[in-house]
Amino acid sequence: MPRKPQRPCQHPGCPKLTSGLYCPEHQRQADYHYNHFQREPETNKRYGRAWKRIRDRYIKAHPLCEECQKQGRLTPAEEVHHILPLSHGGTNNTNNLMALCKPCHSRITVEMGDRWHER
Repeated sequence: MPRKPQRPCQHPGCPKLTSGLYCPEHQRQADYHYNHFQREPETNKRYGRAWKRIRDRYIKAHPLCEECQKQGRLTPAEEVHHILPLSHGGTNNTNNLMALCKPCHSRITVEMGDRWHER
């Protein structure tokens, strides 16, 4: 399947081409800025090193997006979603996790009202 053409990094003055919004160097800066200035401190505590290990293990066991598979598409999973969010009493148990591609994860997160809501 053909890929999308790469676009310039959205960081001002960066000429590098990327398939996301930022090149890897500026993506780290954008993540740092989000984690320190926009994300709530309690959320940072929940998503530490232990979560990264759980997420990597789950993605390895479930390499395809579970939502896309329900619709008959085979899309690589990029993110792990909590069915019941940690902020609402959910856990990191495998029965509360779901492997998703970025578009499915964004759609589900917006529908739940967890992220990108008015503050």
